[in-house]
Amino acid sequence: MKKLFGIFKNYQLKHLDFRLLLYVIVLTTLGILVIGSASDPADGYQKKQVIGLILGLIMMCAAVIFSYKLIFRFYWIIFMVNAVLLLSVTFFGDNHMGAKRWIDLGGFAIQPSEATKVLMVIFLAAYIQKNVDNLNTLRFLISIAILCAFPLLLIYKQPDLSTTIVIFTAFVAIIFLSGLSYKIIIGIITVCIPVVAVLVYLIFTLPPDKNIIKKYQYDRIVGFYKQDNEGEERDPEKERLMYQQENSVLAIGSGGLNGKGLNNNTITSVKNGNFLSEPHTDFIFTIVGEELGFIGCVSILVLILLIVFECVIIGGHASDLQGKLFAYGFGCLIAVQTVVNVSVVTKLIPNTGLTLPFVSYGLSSLVSLYSGIGIVLNIGMQRSKNIYEEVRM
Repeated sequence: MKKLFGIFKNYQLKHLDFRLLLYVIVLTTLGILVIGSASDPADGYQKKQVIGLILGLIMMCAAVIFSYKLIFRFYWIIFMVNAVLLLSVTFFGDNHMGAKRWIDLGGFAIQPSEATKVLMVIFLAAYIQKNVDNLNTLRFLISIAILCAFPLLLIYKQPDLSTTIVIFTAFVAIIFLSGLSYKIIIGIITVCIPVVAVLVYLIFTLPPDKNIIKKYQYDRIVGFYKQDNEGEERDPEKERLMYQQENSVLAIGSGGLNGKGLNNNTITSVKNGNFLSEPHTDFIFTIVGEELGFIGCVSILVLILLIVFECVIIGGHASDLQGKLFAYGFGCLIAVQTVVNVSVVTKLIPNTGLTLPFVSYGLSSLVSLYSGIGIVLNIGMQRSKNIYEEVRM
């Protein structure tokens, strides 16, 4: 019982970040409204998202109640649970549109890669805290590279390149922010620049059947950047791949300042004309632009920016290194995923099939995100007594 009460000893309820809680709930509510407008009521996506919100709030409350320091002690168990979930997709996952990313649980499908975003950030933060004295050793860097590569490889094989890139970006941010020597950072960057350049060269020069990426990924990337020259016959496959993004840009532009309104019956609506596939998930921001206009788009982006900003503030006031790294890493995940999603729907980068945090439909994503927010709130409640005190390294 003493240990149980000890969990709450360092809690400071006055430091519960109600701003972060408000931003997240408002953003999710907006997402639920837009999902209802973007989908057929018969599909029940809006109702399922409400269920996801309820489950997410339950998980968030649990994460707030139980100290993150207690949860992070079981980081190896968390790593194994994540590995089992990802391996179960390989053996028991459902194949949908050429990708095996989901496990059917009878009416609901879970996507383990969404849980990976939170579970691996927990593991990485706790693992670095445990081995902080060996942070700048070759042995530690090799071990952390292997441990991170395992889940990333499983997600990439699903295939899910976009999620792999987002999680990898968060991993890199966490490792660099952990106190890694600047000499090592400069050395890694020096090695990575030519490696990335060679990979890009190979992607654009090797034929699809011998390329280092999947054919559909090759078509998306090369088809996006290699425009048809004047006088050349247009490539039907390239037109098909660009069709959705072109319609997305058209829809966002047609929304103007105030948009056409949710659940509108306008015949000129791109959504009502069924010119977008999966508008309630990957292209939800398109619906926001068309139906809520520029004001709606800015509101969504500002709310996400405020959430990331609160994660950074809480991370800066964390009482230990693992709390700091989790808050920073989780904020990085949200930021990178948002940038990628918005860049896709505005035709700045090739289509990647990535959702918009807290807004797009997806129970696995919503529950995982709320769990992460709960841990961030917990970290904020156990902040350093002196907020200007340097975080213990």
